[in-house]
Amino acid sequence: MFTGIIEKTGTIKEIINTGTNKSFWVESSLASGLKVDQSLSHNGVCLTVEEIKDGMHRVTAIEETILKTNLNTWEKGSLINLERCMQLNGRLDGHIVQGHVDCTAECIDVVEKEGSWEFKFAFPKQFAAFIIEKGSVTVNGISLTCFNVTDDNFMVAIIPYTFEHTNMSYISKGERVNIEWDVIGKYVQRKLSLS
Repeated sequence: MFTGIIEKTGTIKEIINTGTNKSFWVESSLASGLKVDQSLSHNGVCLTVEEIKDGMHRVTAIEETILKTNLNTWEKGSLINLERCMQLNGRLDGHIVQGHVDCTAECIDVVEKEGSWEFKFAFPKQFAAFIIEKGSVTVNGISLTCFNVTDDNFMVAIIPYTFEHTNMSYISKGERVNIEWDVIGKYVQRKLSLS
């Protein structure tokens, strides 16, 4: 379980293909504080730390994860957002995030607003029921508030701190990001669909 408040960014140093799996060596300042078998959010994808060495950690994604996320676009040098799992003795600064990506979305516009940035993302229409105006959404693991919501796109506003301390500054038009819809909204929608 995560909060969507990014702790650090990491850099992909090596990618290893084994059958349909992909393993990633990620370099970050978090590495020394990690432990094997720990859950860690990578651009919003919950992956298990398998090995730690030389300021890096290794994780592996299976085919199912690769198909539903933007992990297939990662390459050596890619910058990714990292968050360790939440502790139950602290504040929930973002929102409840599971690290289970629902889909990817395409960035269709970026506008600089003299000190902040607005990003517009297009998503598959079948997920329209999971997003509401001023609701929470997770973009590449970042807890954000959405606005100008339609049945196939939404916008988020990015403050300077988030722009500088996550990989949002590297997202441009045409790039795909990982999306996780608010888990509470998903349960409500599921209940309504069974009524």
